[in-house]
Amino acid sequence: MPISVLLVDDHKIVLEGYRRLLERDAMISIVAEANSAVSAYRAFCESRPQVVVLDVAMPGMSGIEAMRRMLSRDCDARVLVCSMYDDPIYVDRSLGNGACGYVTKAAVAEVLAVAIKNVSRGQRYLSPDIAAAFTHWQARERNALASFTAREIEVLRQIVRGTRLEEIASGMNLSEKTVANYQTLIRQKLGARNAAQLVQAAARVGISANEGP
Repeated sequence: MPISVLLVDDHKIVLEGYRRLLERDAMISIVAEANSAVSAYRAFCESRPQVVVLDVAMPGMSGIEAMRRMLSRDCDARVLVCSMYDDPIYVDRSLGNGACGYVTKAAVAEVLAVAIKNVSRGQRYLSPDIAAAFTHWQARERNALASFTAREIEVLRQIVRGTRLEEIASGMNLSEKTVANYQTLIRQKLGARNAAQLVQAAARVGISANEGP
């Protein structure tokens, strides 16, 4: 029996391209299409596809939020993200929110059918143009804390928990200027430009607001 697929993209020409590409494969059947995250969730509930091919960058509700809702309704939902973005951070965010695979639009013609078949079997799939870069990025992220001193890690933990700099300084018996300097250094090491990015980067290396003492 063919693999049932829901196609989601806010550009009509992209959906047409996907359809023409996949209609060549007898093992794949397109059961529904959607051009927004809202209509994607509705189509998912109505058609119950085996695989959802989803663009995460759409106006209004994001594809990531649509994927969360799909997984909330069916924890076994299999979503293949197909995006124009080839930065590993987008791959990490998609996989972290439950996607089974990630394919760049630049690689679609060569790998989309293969990716759908792999994802339908519960296997993770990354298009070749991003797989190596993502693996390297993951290794770098895992090793990020190796350059941190114990004090820097403690400051980072406190920042992620939302503790104000003056409170961190008081609790660690440091000056506020010293703590501010630590914060700047930590951001540089994690490549974070602001507080939100710092929290996200900390989570990737295993430090979160929910972490125990």
